[in-house]
Amino acid sequence: MRKRRFFFILGLICILAAMAVYWTYMKKPERVGKGSDIPVIDQAFTLIKEKSVFDTKDEELIEGALRGMTEAIKDPYSTYYTEKEAAIHRQSLAGERVGIGVEITEKDGRFIVVSPVKNSPAEKAGIRPFDEIVEVDGVRLEGKTMGELLQLIQGKAGEKVTIVLYRPSTDRHIKVTVERAKIDNQTVTWKMIPADDKKIGYVSISMFGEDTVEEWVEATERLLSEKADGIIIDLRDNPGGYLHSVAGVVSSIGKEGKVFAYMQNAEGTMEAVKTAKLDADENYLKKMKQVPLVVLQNEGSASASEVMVGALKSWKRAIIVGLTSFGKGTVQETYDLNNGGELKLSTNKWLTPDREWIHGKGIKSDIEVEQHPLFAMEIVPLRGEFAEGDFGEEIAYVQKVLSGLGYDVSRTDGFYDEETAEAVASYREKHDLGNGRHMDDEFFASIRDQVVQFKEDMEHDVQLKMGLNVMLHKINGDI
Repeated sequence: MRKRRFFFILGLICILAAMAVYWTYMKKPERVGKGSDIPVIDQAFTLIKEKSVFDTKDEELIEGALRGMTEAIKDPYSTYYTEKEAAIHRQSLAGERVGIGVEITEKDGRFIVVSPVKNSPAEKAGIRPFDEIVEVDGVRLEGKTMGELLQLIQGKAGEKVTIVLYRPSTDRHIKVTVERAKIDNQTVTWKMIPADDKKIGYVSISMFGEDTVEEWVEATERLLSEKADGIIIDLRDNPGGYLHSVAGVVSSIGKEGKVFAYMQNAEGTMEAVKTAKLDADENYLKKMKQVPLVVLQNEGSASASEVMVGALKSWKRAIIVGLTSFGKGTVQETYDLNNGGELKLSTNKWLTPDREWIHGKGIKSDIEVEQHPLFAMEIVPLRGEFAEGDFGEEIAYVQKVLSGLGYDVSRTDGFYDEETAEAVASYREKHDLGNGRHMDDEFFASIRDQVVQFKEDMEHDVQLKMGLNVMLHKINGDI
């Protein structure tokens, strides 16, 4: 009897103890997510989840913390990408991307079509330059960022996206449905330029993407097969890209095993990066190592393009023409994160074969050449009506264009003074735009056409003309 009572009491005590543990556990603050092993981060996370009057999702808090950590590095090239942003970033460097094929610019919070890609779904759907994108699949774009717009537009090939456009030329909204498709990301273009009695090959590399090496070999093989006497390599406004793509391009130019850069890690350890044997025709490679080279660069040539310029200049393999390059002397590696995002982190400094770190300084051109100001101008969407006494960015842009075209315009700060009005009146009369001293949509369309025509005329490309002149002297043995 006593034994039975003892076990009954013991069992009751165990039940009460279990209930106490359960009650204590239930009263504790709810633990959200996994611990970081850094108490203050866990504390802040828990306080926000329990005390904040704003209901924020766990993943948003985590992404905010990740962005904050990369911003704390004070390095503009170390970046956190969300899963969607990472996909967009990868597509920008891929050989092909999925989308509708349209170039967009942001102006005063509005998203304006610069131009549709030739033969792209956007062009076939009737999207035109100056169209304003106001809605994508029912989502209005007020307050959205460019990244958010790109996420809305991009998707899987074969899927359709419905876009609402405002077309200023007709002052009405248009709804178009576009089917997403794979679009080639061609990074290399080429042509042959006759100069005196010589044939000069011209190759432009817009960035170093996944397929750049293959495109480069194809372009230079064609030029050499057409008996090019020399090759001009245009790296102007090339923002960089993959280091392995630069390695492939310079390997076609330099001897196998030649140092084209040095990498220095956080501990200060320096490692030589060398050219490798390229899988290409031997006769082609032999010619590439002998053909005269001239490189064009400007202040927009950065990162991987500077690696190439630094190698060719250190090797004395090419003459560099243009302006001092941007000056980005770090290399980033990208790491996949558990939430599907990516962390792009500066992990190395890179130095030229002469062991020079060009960060913040850039690489000086052998022959400095300023570009014609009108040729260097971007083509931007303009619209509205402006008259004497007004002030605005559109006016400043027009003032620079008119000055570049030879009109007497002394100020380019955006104030519509009497001198600007007289220049506008002269332009309107010359181009049959009617009498007047004002700017309107018809005037802006004409100004845009003038800039496009000016930039398409090679005679206006001062840096390229100098490059051709230098190349002729190099071929003739004068330099």
